[in-house]
Amino acid sequence: MVGRISKQILMFVLLAPLAFTAVAQPEKYVAGTHYTVLNTPVKTNDAQKIEVIEAFWYGCAHCFRFEPLVENWHANAPADVDFILLPAVWDPLMKVHAQAFYAAEAMGALDKLHTPIFNAINMERNRLQNEKQLTELVTKHGVSEADFLQAFNSFSVRTKVNQVDRKMKDYQIQSTPNMIVNGKYLVVNNQAVLTQQDMLDVVDFLVDRERLAE
Repeated sequence: MVGRISKQILMFVLLAPLAFTAVAQPEKYVAGTHYTVLNTPVKTNDAQKIEVIEAFWYGCAHCFRFEPLVENWHANAPADVDFILLPAVWDPLMKVHAQAFYAAEAMGALDKLHTPIFNAINMERNRLQNEKQLTELVTKHGVSEADFLQAFNSFSVRTKVNQVDRKMKDYQIQSTPNMIVNGKYLVVNNQAVLTQQDMLDVVDFLVDRERLAE
């Protein structure tokens, strides 16, 4: 009996420092440095999943370079992650591009048009400033001009564009690209998050945290 107790005491003495080290280990990413905790959590679309939003603009060169990384990340994201694109708006041209995004989404043509819009602006120097330039582009990619214009000018699409301004305030978005995790955390490039891959690493960290919190 004494021998058994002695062994238990010895195991405690040997394992206690390891346990203390694990508890004391600082987190890899820190609130206020690598990500921002939103002032008020925003309700997500699906409470059963962990929502990840990318706020982007087609005219943003940083977003254009981020796109392949995000696509690869999305393709390999776990099944419990709900990925959503949010076209940022803070000037008239961004509003036109957001309208084009939601029109393509409404038509089920986003997969067909998303990359061509990015390429036209960032590689071909076509700013896509109006309906005429947009319809010329979408028809080149097999989308009916009439169908596109109907969606582009629809009440539902205009409503979604108008709602973006509220969302940007809720998510505290002031630049692009930004990532929002589960309506709680904002991730941007800064002095601590130097690269776009770093942004996705922070997102993965926060997704794991949200998963463990459930």
